[in-house]
Amino acid sequence: MGDFDFLIIGSGIAGASAAAMLAGRARVALFERESAHGYHTTGRSAALWSALYGNDPIRALTVGSRAFYDAPPAGFADHPLLSPRGCLYFAAPDQLNRLDEIAAGASVLGIATRRLGVEAAMALCPVLVRGRLAGALHELDAMDIDVNALHQGFLRQCRAAGGEVRTDAGIVGLDRSGEIWTARLAGGEAVRAKVVIDAAGAWADEVAQMAGVARVGLSPLKRTAFLLDEPDGVSARAWPAMIEADEAFYFKPESGKILVSPCDETPSPPLDAWPEDLTIAECVERLQERANIPVRRIVRSWAGLRSFVADRTPVIGYEPTAEGFFWLAGQGGYGVQTAPAAGRVAAALALGEDLPEDVRALGLRPAQLSPARFR
Repeated sequence: MGDFDFLIIGSGIAGASAAAMLAGRARVALFERESAHGYHTTGRSAALWSALYGNDPIRALTVGSRAFYDAPPAGFADHPLLSPRGCLYFAAPDQLNRLDEIAAGASVLGIATRRLGVEAAMALCPVLVRGRLAGALHELDAMDIDVNALHQGFLRQCRAAGGEVRTDAGIVGLDRSGEIWTARLAGGEAVRAKVVIDAAGAWADEVAQMAGVARVGLSPLKRTAFLLDEPDGVSARAWPAMIEADEAFYFKPESGKILVSPCDETPSPPLDAWPEDLTIAECVERLQERANIPVRRIVRSWAGLRSFVADRTPVIGYEPTAEGFFWLAGQGGYGVQTAPAAGRVAAALALGEDLPEDVRALGLRPAQLSPARFR
């Protein structure tokens, strides 16, 4: 039987970042029920850092993560975590007002964008269908994220600071006696901790119920993605990430292929998600209306679950109805790009500290994240 200050359940990007920030300051255990870290959602991310993506709290966490991405701790990764990509929101004639809305939001946040006409947009992505293009908005500073390097860096940082990291460690029971939680593992082992941090992704509500804690109303939503070959004689390597103005689909270069997603949000129970052929077919049809990308075959397809609560803002903080139970859930599709700041925020709140000063300066407040907003 082990004794810890914090038992973190779930070693995806949320749990791993919090573990890295807590280890060295407390006794930390990070347990994952699968045989690999980040199997369900983190490993299926589109890997884009975009300060325009998400609501105000998400944007604050995204911007608050940038300094870490640009200068991670020594030894965290052996190459840069970000690489230049840019992001182009492209619009048909009836979508130009949507570009105005995106540009206005960027201006408030000080995010660099520029409005492009048809020719300038096609210079960045020559496969766009000219007759369906009226203009575009270029987010200059969007970046590709090396998700594996980021995730593995957090896990190494946790271990190096003395944290215990385990896979194949599924929790089947959580009981509290006095000031201690006892977690029972599938193999019969028991582990004790002062605080349980629920970072179980799509399963976070199920973990809470195991502990006798009311759900926060997580909705796992399936997001599909697939890879296509580049058109003959065309290299997509230098294209920006391409997002249709109404976010009906996006596509971006990916290791010599083209990654495409229909931006679907199909309600799902928490499970190992899989793609639906009809969803892919409908996305291919929309894609070919807007881009000259022949689809001869689907190279590979997959799906992941993005879990949201009602206000689409992460839930980070202590459960007001259960002593020592801490939520780290509801990251939606923003978990990777916000992980460095979200990990710092989770660690600070779990230790009873104020939010990091730089994140507070971006307008984030604990009440926006607290599970108390659902009670």
